[in-house]
Amino acid sequence: SKGNVNFPDEVVLGRALPEVFKTPYPTEVCEVFKDIDTDKIRAVIERNTSGFLKPSEVSEILDAAKISRVQEITVNNETELLSECKNIDFPLVMKVVGPVHKTDVGGVVLNVSTKAGVIHHFEKLMQIEDATGVLVQPMIDGIELFIGAKNDSSFGHLVLCGLGGIFIEVLKDVRSGLAPLSKNEAETMIRNLKGYKLLEGIRGKEGVNMELFTEMVQRVSMLVHLAPEIEE
Repeated sequence: SKGNVNFPDEVVLGRALPEVFKTPYPTEVCEVFKDIDTDKIRAVIERNTSGFLKPSEVSEILDAAKISRVQEITVNNETELLSECKNIDFPLVMKVVGPVHKTDVGGVVLNVSTKAGVIHHFEKLMQIEDATGVLVQPMIDGIELFIGAKNDSSFGHLVLCGLGGIFIEVLKDVRSGLAPLSKNEAETMIRNLKGYKLLEGIRGKEGVNMELFTEMVQRVSMLVHLAPEIEE
């Protein structure tokens, strides 16, 4: 009545006990963010035919998922550029729109701090092959974070998080989990980062809003769960 589990000797039992001990508890039910606009996300995905989302479409689904993002404008002529830039504080970041891999074609310019510089870099970026416009954002300081997702044919979407820049590109300090993620799973991913102490704040430097970082990881996981067509 109790299963009649039998171990023929103490060695087999000894090997089994730590495996049972290390087995994680079943995850709790994932939090449902009621403010996510599922219909809008689905509309953006279903009308796309090119295989790549335009910056404006990326903005739409991020806004629909309530994933916060930096202020930005996308322009394709100088008049509109100068008009829209009045609402963004210097220094600026300028990125070419059109080519998929922007950095590979010299399509990203940082720390643009003058009106003349804005015009100069706009003209150069628009000369890049396949350029359809320029994305302009304010240059922001702080601890750079990374959240991403990639569809695995065997497991579904893997959601990744870590510190940005050198930490993920060179040190490969990244953690992953299967979408959709519960709050506890997202927190565990973040705590297991090698650079976690930097996120907490160290040597007088302010850390990050851990609650918000956790929530954004969850929201990205929910986004790819609602839009499984997203490859990465």
